[in-house]
Amino acid sequence: MAVGSLGIYFVAVLANQNGTKDQAAIQKAYSDYQAAVEKQADELSAKYYPAFSEYIGEVAAFDAGSVTELQSVDLKEGDGEAITDSSSYSAYYIGWNPSGKIFDQSISNGKLKAPLAVQNNSGLIEGWTKGVVGMKLGGVRELTIPAAQAYGSQSPSADIPANTPLKFVIMAVPSPKAIEVPAILQTQ
Repeated sequence: MAVGSLGIYFVAVLANQNGTKDQAAIQKAYSDYQAAVEKQADELSAKYYPAFSEYIGEVAAFDAGSVTELQSVDLKEGDGEAITDSSSYSAYYIGWNPSGKIFDQSISNGKLKAPLAVQNNSGLIEGWTKGVVGMKLGGVRELTIPAAQAYGSQSPSADIPANTPLKFVIMAVPSPKAIEVPAILQTQ
């Protein structure tokens, strides 16, 4: 019985040591992955922030009652491919409500965060997906989106009440090289 108890103890100790090694490997893989993502975001910020930051001044209050249809205005025409209904691209953006309150943006601490990855021009509000069609990569477009093409009767946050039109300034850029998630993290 003592031998059996001792054997169980050693198995438990070995399992704990292997678990610790696995945990350390997972933490290292995650840390390395995050460092690669941050490095890429910093490189892209250095490339695009000077041009995109010029449009921070576009944010201002607007008359919600006057927004009855989707409007798009190119602030800077791009020189890349035109976005279609099935395009994949990356975007930097500033979104605000009628009071001029920014509810979300790509700018943080004087630089750009990692760009929003858009696959097949889907997963976004209708006004965005329809409003960017025809926009060329490298360009900057301002969208004025009626409530029905934004969140409609839903209120996703305190800064976006139900039935609120929205505005966005969007810079569409080519998608950067994907950073592969390490296999050890894909099973977590």
